[in-house]
Amino acid sequence: MLTSHSKRKVIAVVAGVGSLALVLAGCSSGSGNSANEKVSLTFLTASDPNFFKASKALVGDFEALNPNIVIKTEAAAANSDNTTMTKLATGTMDDIFSFNTGAPFHALSPEKTLVDIAGEPMLNDVLPSFLSTVSVGKHVYGVPISTAMGGGILYNKKVYADLGLKIPKTWNEFMANNAKIKAAGKVAVIETFGDAWTSQLLVLSNFYNLQASQPNFVADYTANKTHYGDNPGAQVGFQHLQEVHTKGYANKDFASAKFDDGIKMLATGAGAQYPMLTFAVATLQANYPANVKDVGFFATPGTNAAVNGLTTWMPKAIYISKTVTDPKKLAAAKKFLAFVASVPGCDAQTKAVGATGPYLVKGCTLGSDVPPAVADLLPYIQKGNASPALEFLTPLSGPNLDVICVAVGSGLTSPQAGAAQYDGEIKKQAKQLGLAGW
Repeated sequence: MLTSHSKRKVIAVVAGVGSLALVLAGCSSGSGNSANEKVSLTFLTASDPNFFKASKALVGDFEALNPNIVIKTEAAAANSDNTTMTKLATGTMDDIFSFNTGAPFHALSPEKTLVDIAGEPMLNDVLPSFLSTVSVGKHVYGVPISTAMGGGILYNKKVYADLGLKIPKTWNEFMANNAKIKAAGKVAVIETFGDAWTSQLLVLSNFYNLQASQPNFVADYTANKTHYGDNPGAQVGFQHLQEVHTKGYANKDFASAKFDDGIKMLATGAGAQYPMLTFAVATLQANYPANVKDVGFFATPGTNAAVNGLTTWMPKAIYISKTVTDPKKLAAAKKFLAFVASVPGCDAQTKAVGATGPYLVKGCTLGSDVPPAVADLLPYIQKGNASPALEFLTPLSGPNLDVICVAVGSGLTSPQAGAAQYDGEIKKQAKQLGLAGW
């Protein structure tokens, strides 16, 4: 599970003007407020600088359209998962808040803690692929904020060109590239275990390849019929971590380097490849705008070049807490969610931080000046060679995968032992969720 603590077929389709009119109409009526009456809301959002900036932009544009609604925006603490759980458990959650979708969403006990928005007009423009990640039965609880992301390898295009390298479609081709990059005196694979969540990408982004070889994996995994520890195909990502370490392809300071260090190495060409989510393009744009066009992206290579594809992460969602009981505040909160799930909402985010992937709202576009790394991921999606990450297809996800991956990627734990440890995490969660067969 790729969360802020461990720290996620998607196509944006063009909608008509009628959709925009519906949203704007929803943002100007239906609250029951008098012309001069103010309604105040609190909004807890992620602390990531670019995500927070996008959240503030959404609030600013929304308040301009709705001067009678005031939204106070607060960034969650670094350990935002625990903050969210604590606030929900104690009834002190902000009126609206952003959080992950898929498996982490189910851990919120949404039926008890969140407002059901099923049937609201705002959902008409949200792609079904997203709604499934914030739903329990017929109940729907959130709308998307930010964009979908690809999980794979960001690479420096100049390094590739200088060394005459081709985009690898198999792991063997990837490792051959690594050998050439190392021989040229550069870091082949950037690792930033100082931010432990980044250690998980080689494991999690291999899911498309795993599912392609084992179509029933998700169902069997959820039903306790297969596991990482007893499934050689599922252990491949852990083996990749070990192999990069034993071959000496990572940067020497991998244990202490952080995400920002990794982005700098990638942008400047000191490092050639960085296993990462494409949301990192926003940081690249903010900190190294002159180098944005030097960075591309490819999906994590598997064993079969013919079926190589992209593992995708769904965006976070914005939810309404059940602590909102005042009808006027509830109507105002729904108005804000309707704005977020609209073309103007997408445009506000793009204007603030750029687009790092496709929006999951009908009619939203990425604009003409799309960074190469984002443009590179779109063909996988458009051709159907993409799958949501495992955490969006099952309620199971262990909270300590980052710690396990750091140990495997540092040569302290074998891939087999790491996989077995992760199974232990999954078993605990399955029992907590009361899943059948566990």
